[in-house]
Amino acid sequence: MSTPATAGPWDAGSQHAGPPSALFARAFERHEPIEGQRLARVAVDILRPVPVAPLTLRVRTVRPGRRITLVEGVAEADGQEVLHARGWRLARGPQQPSGSGADPGSEAGAGAVPALPPVSAARPWPGVHAGGYMEAMEWRFVSGDFVEPGPARVWMRPRLPLVAGEETSPFCRTMMIADSGNGVSARLDPARWLFVNVDLTVVLHRDPRGEWVLMDAVTTIGPDGAALAASRLSDHDGPVGQGMQTLVVTPR
Repeated sequence: MSTPATAGPWDAGSQHAGPPSALFARAFERHEPIEGQRLARVAVDILRPVPVAPLTLRVRTVRPGRRITLVEGVAEADGQEVLHARGWRLARGPQQPSGSGADPGSEAGAGAVPALPPVSAARPWPGVHAGGYMEAMEWRFVSGDFVEPGPARVWMRPRLPLVAGEETSPFCRTMMIADSGNGVSARLDPARWLFVNVDLTVVLHRDPRGEWVLMDAVTTIGPDGAALAASRLSDHDGPVGQGMQTLVVTPR
């Protein structure tokens, strides 16, 4: 059963896509698990707004294997399909040396991760609904905020577990956070424009450690109503992966 804490910033009756996307990650981690595999990538397509209502998830294995497994799922609400998703689980291999110099995107060459700032005094979300998900997450902005247009860096963590009584897994926690990339890096006034994502893809090259995730997000807007929000995701030890959202941009 979805709670009001999942309500998104555009409509109090529709969920932010982060929590239901994280439910897929949870289902993919638990569906026919294979020892030694970890979830590395989840891609979610948003077919229509997800109501703050009970959701039913159906999951199946598409491609089983000891080294790689592909799973997919469908989420339904009120008898309608609202989300489709696919996830890749990969076998954990031998520990790789960090900072060998072979990979320019390795953690060693990524630059220092900014420290967690004190409680943020960022200006509040100016969109339609400032409760729900916006209050269920803790935000600590390093640069930018909800009002200042352009790129932003923000440390985030959920104040609530994904499922009551359970510890939220690192991948699920990151999925809850990553869908906020388009909001924190908004290039347009949300009181005048909609820039809603139709999908979310998260790839993690390692599991994040700790409860905080740093999102370094940039939105690029095209000339004809499409946009891309790309987020670099890190923990206190360095980068952990990437998030990406395709956006449709329309005036209110």
